[in-house]
Amino acid sequence: MKDPIQKYFQVGTIQWMTHPPVSYSVADSVKTICCDEYFGAFEITHIADEETREKVKRMLEQSHLKVCYGAQPRLLGPKLNPNHIDEEERKKAEAVLLDSIDDAEYMGAKGIAFLAGKWEPETKELAYAQLLKTTRAVCDYAAKKGMMVELEVFDFDMDKAALIGPAPYAARFAADMRMTHNNFGLMVDLSHFPTTYETSKFVVQTLRPYITHFHIGNAVVKQGCEAYGDQHPRFGFPESANDTEQLVDFFTVLKEEGFFQKENPYVLSLEVKPWADEDGDIILANTKRVINRAWALVED
Repeated sequence: MKDPIQKYFQVGTIQWMTHPPVSYSVADSVKTICCDEYFGAFEITHIADEETREKVKRMLEQSHLKVCYGAQPRLLGPKLNPNHIDEEERKKAEAVLLDSIDDAEYMGAKGIAFLAGKWEPETKELAYAQLLKTTRAVCDYAAKKGMMVELEVFDFDMDKAALIGPAPYAARFAADMRMTHNNFGLMVDLSHFPTTYETSKFVVQTLRPYITHFHIGNAVVKQGCEAYGDQHPRFGFPESANDTEQLVDFFTVLKEEGFFQKENPYVLSLEVKPWADEDGDIILANTKRVINRAWALVED
């Protein structure tokens, strides 16, 4: 493409992935991204420390970045399950998601993203009904504030083992949600396609009416290999599934399916993290190089 990617997408990155909190200061990380004009969007999550939270809020207000909010870590950390078949356990997850709406609004985001919880074959349909209950409650609350709710599609049997996907099951869920709520959408992630045994074309075409947000990244899906599963290693990681070629295919599919929208661009965020002792800033530069090369190879 001759035009820059920023013409058609709000390119973002995910703070807690780019600079994992075990190794990096949240405030320093946010400043680094706010100062990088490559990005038009930034995805944050809950910040427990009040002083840091206020500092980050001020930087985001100055940045002219579109702020997005990921509630996934708030569920994954304490192992909360929004589709838990035990009603009290389900309500715990719902409460965190409702609080995330308030937290996101305060930080300047216009919605939240989350993921489904684990499931068991014998209770899958009950879990599906529980997830609908949770998501509708969260969408009801978000609608009062003019905010969106997005469900990220994950693997169903490899790592996160979430109820939603694969893509056809995600489409069923999204269709059910859109029957009652127009502030619901799906977030799809290139790094998850190999973990659900699907291609970019299949996922995007299957979920076309419901996609509202994109992530891109990499995965290792060969058992026994380092970083196996949903670990989001850098492009070029040994035995990994995605690189420049797969990103060219992904961008081409998005172009063919009408997702290049310069008037109202979709958020497309990097979900790539350093592995072991790798440097987050180097990995960030690696990712931007791969994106730039792949974008340049997409036919106008």
